[in-house]
Amino acid sequence: MGDPNLRSVSPSHDHAAAYLAELLGYSRVPDQLVHTRVLPERTARFSVWPQSLPEKFRTAVGFTGVEHPFAHQVAAAELASAGEHVVLATGTASGKSLAYHMPVATTLTDGISTALYLAPTKALSADQLASWQYLADHGVNWLRPAAYDGDTDPQSRTWAREHANVLVTNPDMLHVGILPNHSAWSKFFRHLKYVIVDEAHTYRGVFGSHVAVVLTRLRRICAHLGNTELVFFGASATSSAPADSFSALIGTPARSVEEDTSGHGEVVVGFWESEFSGATGEHDAPLRRSLVATGADMLTDLAVNSIRSVAFIRSRRGAEAMAQMVKRQLAEVDPSLVGRAATYRAGLLPEERREVEEQLNNGKLLAVSTTPALELGIDIAGLDGVVVAGWPGTRASFFQQLGRAGRAGQRSIALYVAGDDPMDTYLVHHPQAVFDLAVEDNVIDPQNPHILSAHLCAAAAELPLQPDDLGVFGDADHVRDIVEELTTAGYLRRRPAGWYWTHEQHAAGMISLRDAGGGPMQIIDGETGAILGSIGAEQAHSQTHPGAVYMHQGRTWVVEDLDEEHSTVVVLRAEPEYYTQARDVTDVEILGEDARLYSEPDDLAWVHGPVKVTNQVVSYQRKEVSSGKAIDEQPLDLPARELYTQGVWFTAPSEQFIAAGLTTDRLPGALHAAEHAMIGMMPLVASNDRWDIGGVSLVLHPDTEAPTVFVYDGHPGGVGFATRGFSQASTWITATMHAIEDCACTDGCPSCVQSPKCGNRNSPLDKPGAIVVLKYVAEALTRAVSVPPETQP
Repeated sequence: MGDPNLRSVSPSHDHAAAYLAELLGYSRVPDQLVHTRVLPERTARFSVWPQSLPEKFRTAVGFTGVEHPFAHQVAAAELASAGEHVVLATGTASGKSLAYHMPVATTLTDGISTALYLAPTKALSADQLASWQYLADHGVNWLRPAAYDGDTDPQSRTWAREHANVLVTNPDMLHVGILPNHSAWSKFFRHLKYVIVDEAHTYRGVFGSHVAVVLTRLRRICAHLGNTELVFFGASATSSAPADSFSALIGTPARSVEEDTSGHGEVVVGFWESEFSGATGEHDAPLRRSLVATGADMLTDLAVNSIRSVAFIRSRRGAEAMAQMVKRQLAEVDPSLVGRAATYRAGLLPEERREVEEQLNNGKLLAVSTTPALELGIDIAGLDGVVVAGWPGTRASFFQQLGRAGRAGQRSIALYVAGDDPMDTYLVHHPQAVFDLAVEDNVIDPQNPHILSAHLCAAAAELPLQPDDLGVFGDADHVRDIVEELTTAGYLRRRPAGWYWTHEQHAAGMISLRDAGGGPMQIIDGETGAILGSIGAEQAHSQTHPGAVYMHQGRTWVVEDLDEEHSTVVVLRAEPEYYTQARDVTDVEILGEDARLYSEPDDLAWVHGPVKVTNQVVSYQRKEVSSGKAIDEQPLDLPARELYTQGVWFTAPSEQFIAAGLTTDRLPGALHAAEHAMIGMMPLVASNDRWDIGGVSLVLHPDTEAPTVFVYDGHPGGVGFATRGFSQASTWITATMHAIEDCACTDGCPSCVQSPKCGNRNSPLDKPGAIVVLKYVAEALTRAVSVPPETQP
């Protein structure tokens, strides 16, 4: 049920709502506050220190004010010390770091063993390095921590290789910089005892699938050196099946510790649906007040009432804009408060981050707008308020963000502001889907041939692939097929000793862990020639087309040129008052079927299988940052691209939809609107971002010869989102129908059936018709049974 450690109760909605309204400065409960919950106070439960733990370690931890460990910390530490893979899945600021510090500090007293710490971001790595270094500086002097990432200078890298016994890095550096040079790390790997995988819940989709294979490569190299005693320790947000998710990530069974025994103050939670702003978008659809503006108002009101708060919003630009609005509003109320507002995001210098963290902790800052950077393990606790501006993507992230409030034991508040999105619309009206359902499983697919084939090349470059190695990477027959294809294509060469990488290129360097296939394109400052970053080729057309606004470390740039031949994107520094959204046109071809459900007498087929998607980015819109209103639309001349991936679709004769209440002329708009809403609602059943998937609807599809709606993974080979959608059909379709019904607009808007990336300018759309379509599909699914794929009943 949601976060099992934050059980919710609903005493009097009027009482809780009145309390929130008062704090926000309202004389009465506003209509926008549609739901309240109370997360009750939780009393901490402590345990005794493990007997094997060195006294110097206990003393060092005592300097931080910790006298006794929580029970969950000791439970996880003892499992790891016993040699079991374990994932600790508890709330924000519940002391997960101490749980893995204990077994590492105990084992490394032998002067030989080593530990590897992995974080998804360099910012988090830097924070954790500081905590390891604190221990080393306060008596745990056998720990020799060191950072090893893209910012580490050559001299420090040499010291880390030769002397560090706690290596702090990220999966990207492990993949491209450490594993390919494993001979220089042989001593470290031979004695590697613990691999700490922090924020394990963030490893999902493409990124998680890549990292899973990287960890397999790590285990293979250690085994080659005679080390088969690796222990993986995961630290994660709460999830519905953390042991299963972590086991899939590390490629071997793991146990979980899920009961959070840390203390937590009462949290009063409010769900807020912003009013319509009066502005209109495409086809005069009403637009709600923006997340930035609403979040800024809330932060301002809380700061004026001396409530120390943070507001989470997904984009860097949104966080910056919100902070500026808060400062302007505070200046009007009380100029002395302006300096007590700030922003926190990736891209800040370490000393800037430390200053914000310190000032939040000591109360000098009252209002901070942030990206999810503050969600990931940063040591900020004891806040009085949290604003979640827009659904963060998963329930796991939502409860991580809510968990920032109340950690010091005081009563606190949390406000979730729904954005212009079907998922937000559904959740703000169906809070039980947040509080009373299990948080999502992470969706990864390390067997995706597009991902696995690239890593098999990297593995062969590290050590020749042996026949016995194939089973290490998954199903041996599946892996052998991929290896044979790579050999035929000339990427690998078969020798008596195994398969070898045959090219001069750095095999691992050709893979970006954040993308799936189509190697990275370099983003270059057109004025200085400096390389700012990279982007996967498959995202380049939609995100770095000519004229696109690109953000890097909080600064904005405009794309001058997209040069696919030389894999470069040239950008120029700018400060536009708009952002851009690409538009595309898409065709889908069915290549086969993996599974099919069929319903009689409805004639509905619900199908999963491989598809070929042909996509072309044809234009882009410029939209105002403050309101989201379109300024204009610019055409683009870019070639079409082909994507082979996995899809889920439903199809039925048009007569069935007409019998359900539609007319022939309404069918295109009804199917189109249903497709948009299904894409917006898939994150309810799969831990994807809306932009990870795509969709197409046709009244007469050439392969089915009937009305058909497709939703497909937006990555080569698929990463499990469509598969998850197929298996969760009824939940997905029913929730999508309710999201449309709950939206207060008349004819459709961004909160229900309009899509920000629609290639047809959101036309035609029929909101009532979409409800008819989805109701028909939902009812038919209750009668559907599995039938053989590619067999029409």
